[in-house]
Amino acid sequence: VHVDGARIFNAAVSLGVPAADLAADADSVSFCLSKGLAAPVGSLVCGSREFIAEARRVRKVLGGGMRQAGILAAAGMVALTGMVDRLAEDHANARRLADGLAGLEGVSIDAAGIHTNIVFFDVAEDRMTAADLVAGLRAEGIGMLSFGQRRLRAVTHHQITAGDIDTVLTACRRLLSP
Repeated sequence: VHVDGARIFNAAVSLGVPAADLAADADSVSFCLSKGLAAPVGSLVCGSREFIAEARRVRKVLGGGMRQAGILAAAGMVALTGMVDRLAEDHANARRLADGLAGLEGVSIDAAGIHTNIVFFDVAEDRMTAADLVAGLRAEGIGMLSFGQRRLRAVTHHQITAGDIDTVLTACRRLLSP
């Protein structure tokens, strides 16, 4: 059994359990160092000594690998030792954003369903398209993604503060006003 744990640390923090507990029954687990943990690149695969030896062999057979990756490894170590414990702050900012969006006319969101740092919400048909809102926010230095005509995704991370959330909510309120 393999766990694709790209965001396993976000899940662990949200659930209040160690990430190791989430992968305890798996033979192997992979996770991303850049999703939420702020490393510039990198993913790790973990498993038994035998599994890792075979994974390294297959990687070489397929031509994979990276030379002189020390500086990236250092960033990965910082991600694992310094960024996991602060993920709760990202989750709190996402909750703040979701709660604020829930109070705006023209927005539909399940704020209670936000448990980590990713916020999905929909814009009412009579306001504007998701792409239009993304463009309006981008003009103010705020980045979000649209998914179809109505749905948007916002992600909080270590560079987003509670004050930034207030700025986003103010911009959304203004852009979505009739």
